[in-house]
Amino acid sequence: MNDQDQKQLGKTLWNIADQLRGAMNADDFRDYMLSFLFLRYLSDNYETAAKKELGRDYPSESEVAAEIEKASIKRAQEVAAKKAKGKSGEEEAGAEDKPLPIVTPLQLWYSRNTEDVAEFEKQMRRKTHYVIQPPHLWNSIVNMARTQNGELLNTLQAGFKYIETESFESAFQGLFSEINLGSDKLGRTYTDRNAKLCGIIAEIAKGLAEFSTDIDALGNAYEYLIGQFAAGSGKKAGEFYTPQQISSILSGIVTLDSQEPKTGTKKRLDSVFDFACGSGSLLLNVRNRVKKAGGTIGRIYGQEKNITTYNLARMNMLLHGVKDTEFEIFHGDTLTNDWDILRELNPAKKPYFDAIAANPPFSYRWDPSDAIADDVRFKNHGLAPKSAADFAFLLHGFHFLKDEGVMAIILPHGVLFRGGAEERIRTKLLKDGHIDTVIGLPANLFYSTGIPVCILVLKKCKKPDDVLFINAAEHFVKGKRQNQLTEEHIAKIIGTYKNRTEEPRYSRRVEMDEIEKNDFNLNISRYISTSVGEEVINLEATHAELVEIENAILTAAAKHNEFLKELGLPSLPSFE
Repeated sequence: MNDQDQKQLGKTLWNIADQLRGAMNADDFRDYMLSFLFLRYLSDNYETAAKKELGRDYPSESEVAAEIEKASIKRAQEVAAKKAKGKSGEEEAGAEDKPLPIVTPLQLWYSRNTEDVAEFEKQMRRKTHYVIQPPHLWNSIVNMARTQNGELLNTLQAGFKYIETESFESAFQGLFSEINLGSDKLGRTYTDRNAKLCGIIAEIAKGLAEFSTDIDALGNAYEYLIGQFAAGSGKKAGEFYTPQQISSILSGIVTLDSQEPKTGTKKRLDSVFDFACGSGSLLLNVRNRVKKAGGTIGRIYGQEKNITTYNLARMNMLLHGVKDTEFEIFHGDTLTNDWDILRELNPAKKPYFDAIAANPPFSYRWDPSDAIADDVRFKNHGLAPKSAADFAFLLHGFHFLKDEGVMAIILPHGVLFRGGAEERIRTKLLKDGHIDTVIGLPANLFYSTGIPVCILVLKKCKKPDDVLFINAAEHFVKGKRQNQLTEEHIAKIIGTYKNRTEEPRYSRRVEMDEIEKNDFNLNISRYISTSVGEEVINLEATHAELVEIENAILTAAAKHNEFLKELGLPSLPSFE
């Protein structure tokens, strides 16, 4: 599927979401929509692998069709028999609502090979890393939706529970915890809720059927929908989504060699970390960039405090083909550092990361305890003020950075110049030679805020003694709701960092002596002039030009007066 088709698929699904959600809050409907897309992905991937594993034993579509017809006839006969015996209408309806035993090739294979199921699932866990029971596959669920089957809701609940607890080798407990299939928002009664879900799933299936979807397309559609829901969420969007244009800059920087960025994207990163990972889009951007360069990533780590967003991130990883053994997303508070692997006291076992990229909440209010002041992450630099935890997030990530690693973090502009505790932390980082680059970005790039932001690039062992300043604040395309950075703008920022080039009014390398004279204030305008100098006027050339104009006026006026004289009219008074 080409890029245009992928974009159209995302738009189609978004239009379906917009039409179907009705009065439901966009954030609530997002969880249903994305979960169903996730189920579609898992099912497609599983069925493709199963077909390859079973080979000729995988039932054909004609075999399935014949089995469905046979089951339908049997169902009709059972209902007719109950009517003949005078059974109640409710019992008849119950018989009709039971899902047909066979609607997918895998269901047929399972029914024919009960003794081989355990070995088959063992092989599937080894190859695809998960198992889905045939009744829970997307095609089976869609068939129930199209026929308005009364058992769809119960089947979905059972399917989600199985995926959370038994599908994967790794436990994905709570993956669908925010998907309340019994919510009154879907309907007041079970029947209403079931009917609503049937309509939603049938429409999603119809929209997907218009495209020849593959794994990458579904992953990209998922990302597109996250972005669209973020756009409609306003300030809430900052909780779960970093715009792709920002992610591209951060990933472009942290995947370059820390000492020699000019050598290009690294071919191997053992570990990547985002301590405020939201829906995981930034981590996936890092992975994609390394993958495009022909490289590999050992393991992806993320941490997220919001439970809904945490689940989105786990789904997003799997949707993009990241195996459950290749990533670990932890649900917990970054600032209190409640992830056990990060609290490891044995230096030999303590994790450190090659690349750290993050977009933490801006100027987050926190309430550090007395014990946190002695926390190994902060004790050498001091605590960030309660009114703004920006430097607390920065120091948390920086503590876990490898000596040869690169960290890039999005922060509000205030961290560059605010005083007090933040000034002391900033000064310490500068004196220790850890701040490598300061990048100023345009205002209004985020859904959650219109303030201008900056990127700080940090390294524990940086090669140049200076600090590179990049003023990209004036380089953008104005949009209706948010400003946009084009591919050219993004490439220029990354290229300037990569080659450490200087350009008037855009970038400059500043020695530490000058920064110290400015009291370690990193306000970009102190180092890069954005004012346009006055144009130097060449007086001789200007005088000659004025004389030439004056002569032209006199010549034209004289000729005009000749015409007036021939007509017997008075001449122009100023040129007689």
